[in-house]
Amino acid sequence: MRRFNLLLVVVAVIAAAALFYSATRTPAAAPRPGGDAPVPMSAADSAFRGYALGSDAAPVKIVEYVDFECPICAEFGALQFPYIRDQLIKTGKVQWRIRDYPLPPNVHPYSRLAALATQCAGEQGKYFEMIDQLFNHHQWAQTGKDPTALFHDLALASGADGAAYDACVSGNRYAGRVEAGRIEGEARGVNGTPTIFINGKEYTGRDRSSDAFQAIVDSLTRPAKKK
Repeated sequence: MRRFNLLLVVVAVIAAAALFYSATRTPAAAPRPGGDAPVPMSAADSAFRGYALGSDAAPVKIVEYVDFECPICAEFGALQFPYIRDQLIKTGKVQWRIRDYPLPPNVHPYSRLAALATQCAGEQGKYFEMIDQLFNHHQWAQTGKDPTALFHDLALASGADGAAYDACVSGNRYAGRVEAGRIEGEARGVNGTPTIFINGKEYTGRDRSSDAFQAIVDSLTRPAKKK
């Protein structure tokens, strides 16, 4: 009888411990859509090389890897890039190409959504207009709130059709294209944003002003001195 009572006590202790663990443990977080799950990519996604401003004949080719939630990217895009566009791109000296490089969702939870928004606006020929909207209204990146509705309004402000934009975003139409850009950047050694390559070589300077790029382009396009 004593052994039986001891067995009952042990069973009761185990049951109580299990009940306590079940009641107090923190439930696992639900996976975030578009988080760490593999993103399917088509051959067209992999072949896409990004939207570009400027002539294919421009002597200087610049590729910028961007995370649209990145505050440094936004500052550069809003304050410096307009001058670069006027002084270097429109004058035929530079072709500037944008590639997506969304940082992990635990760092920037809405970077992939923002990249998708630009691609869906780009489907309607409003890619760079949508980038301007995202960077000129970058408060969305500091609120922590889901910016889906705001992005819809920004797409309208960029000149995109709202219904077509919404269908594109809700269908994740270009999620594979965004991921292809990230994989390409990773293969080139990109580990942060903005990362810029000038004629195939990574620019490691700290000065990202329009004057700095003007000086670089001038040095690359200046005629060689005759000996």
